[in-house]
Amino acid sequence: MQKNLFFVGIIMAAAGVLSPPLALGAGLAYGLLLTHPYHLDSKRLAKFLLQASVVCLGFGMNLGEVVKVGRSGFLYTAIGISFALGLGWLLGRLLKVEKTQSFLIAAGTAICGGSAIAALGPVAEANEEEMAVSLGTVFVLNSVALLIFPIIGAAMHLSQTQFGLWSALAIHDTSSVVGAAAKYGTVALAIGTTVKLARALWIVPVALVTAAVRKSKSQIYLPWFILYFCIAAVMASYLPQLHVAYGEAYRLGKLGLAVTLFLIGSGISRQTLKEVGVRPMVQGLVLWIIVAGLSLFAISRGTIHL
Repeated sequence: MQKNLFFVGIIMAAAGVLSPPLALGAGLAYGLLLTHPYHLDSKRLAKFLLQASVVCLGFGMNLGEVVKVGRSGFLYTAIGISFALGLGWLLGRLLKVEKTQSFLIAAGTAICGGSAIAALGPVAEANEEEMAVSLGTVFVLNSVALLIFPIIGAAMHLSQTQFGLWSALAIHDTSSVVGAAAKYGTVALAIGTTVKLARALWIVPVALVTAAVRKSKSQIYLPWFILYFCIAAVMASYLPQLHVAYGEAYRLGKLGLAVTLFLIGSGISRQTLKEVGVRPMVQGLVLWIIVAGLSLFAISRGTIHL
């Protein structure tokens, strides 16, 4: 019965019956109420589908807009990442969260959620428990963000440009940025995805600095799907003859995103919540609220804009 429900959820998401937010909600309900029959396989599939979906969404982008938004958002991401890392370190010390866990939670909030933690964990020489706690903290908050950000954006009467920028600066994972922005509108999706991917590139310098400080020789894993996203945007902009194929790839990307979010939601179980613990969750929650709140205030006042 549990296996059947799992596959029904995937089929409904892939068929477009479940929108990305509904797919995440269904996945969360499954993970919290039932025992996942394919937990590890689901995590591996979600990672691949996320990257493939983001690349497919690149076929719906205009390169000129991508370059413009990426250039404009560079300064905001640099300031935001530095602020989040510093504040995360301070909160970790105040709450007496273990140093490596604290660093990974701050980096996941500052850069790009699970991708940043997965890339920086080996460099920071984190053990399995530290990785699990950090990932669990970020995934739980990330899921909440996907559900509430469109509601807050609508209540604040944010334009699509404003919402896309806010979601890219304040939501942890690329998947949830894309999911929330897609629900808000096409312009929000283009801006949110582009600024978020530009933000994800900061994995490289942060990983290099971390390796130098800790004198780590661990291999740094780079998010290569960002390069493929850019190639897709180039093709869509300069080879318009294939616009029919691009449109189909973009549609598949949105469907793949819904399946990804169902898989991510189904991976959050009651055991995950127990393993996270109180102090790391409080650190992640307070850090996220401050980052999201300040960026929303600055965007709504016009201090941050594209």
